[in-house]
Order: sequence, then C-alpha cells, then structure tokens
Amino acid sequence: MAGPRQISAEQAATPAVPLDGARVLVVEARFYDKLADELLEGTLAVLDKAECRVDVVTVPGALEIPSAIIIGMRAADEAVDPYEAVIALGTVIRGETGHYDIVAGESSRALMDISVAFALPLGNGILTVENEAQAWARANRSEMDKGGGAAEAALAVLRYKRSLGEQSSSITERSSSVTERSK
Repeated sequence: MAGPRQISAEQAATPAVPLDGARVLVVEARFYDKLADELLEGTLAVLDKAECRVDVVTVPGALEIPSAIIIGMRAADEAVDPYEAVIALGTVIRGETGHYDIVAGESSRALMDISVAFALPLGNGILTVENEAQAWARANRSEMDKGGGAAEAALAVLRYKRSLGEQSSSITERSSSVTERSK
C-alpha cells in the first residue's frame, strides 16, 4: 500500500504551482495610515511578483475587515470573477481600555471563520501589538514585513489548493458546501 502523499510547506510556498492571473482581494484598515502604507507595500510586492490580479479595499478599522471581505466576495461572484484569496491588513495597538481585546480577538475570529467556512486562502496581516514601536518592527519591509508575510501565507494555501485541482467557486457554492457538510 502506498504511503500518504505529503506536500511540505516549502513545496506549497514555491512557484511550482503558477498563480499568474489569480484574483486576490486585499482589505486594509487605515486607522494608522503610515503603518497601513507599509503593510500594503509589502503585500503588493509579493502579489505583483506572483502576477496576481489585485483589488484593494480600504476600511476604517480592523472590525470592518471581515464584513468588507464578504461584501467583496459576493460582488465578485455576481460579476462571475471570484476571488481566489484574501489578505487582511491593519494594526491594533493596545490602549488604556479593553477595546484592544475586543478588536484583536473578534477580527481574528471572524477572519478564521471566513477562511474555514469558505475554504478561502486568507492571509491575516492584522498586527496586534502593545505599542507603535512593535507595530513598526512588524510592518517595516526591511524588518519583519508582515504585510508581505500575509500575502505569502495566502498564496501558499492557494498553491496547495490549486495543486489538488480545486477550482475557485463562488461564495454561494462555498456556503452550500459548508451547509451540506454540517448536516
């Protein structure tokens, strides 16, 4: 009996599976404009190198990102040109109140729900940090480049999905599939 087929992280991250022409939605929160610029530049550099078609949507803060993703996915489906991957970008810096915990936790939870429910490659580039210095260390392209990292993560999962022969499907088809599996 043959052993299990394994695909390593390195194989998923390499350009062995071409992504040229993949349609990617980037939703960025602009609460901290300069940090948002740096995250977006890192993301776009990776997506440009992979020859993806990119749409960028801007929202005020991290809590608005998940609903903007769903709205964008539905619009893309109606145009019969679905997104194959999504990247969320933003920064949440701890303040004096508990608002940080709500924003960080709820935005992350919603993104995971979307990714799993719709089998959607999703790169989470929402920084959750204690202070602005930590945010800059993570956003800066010459340091951690978390914007680029979020794009690379989404593309790695998309390469894996394509390597299995899965095609893009609309959000309606994905929703029906999730509903059927849960019965």
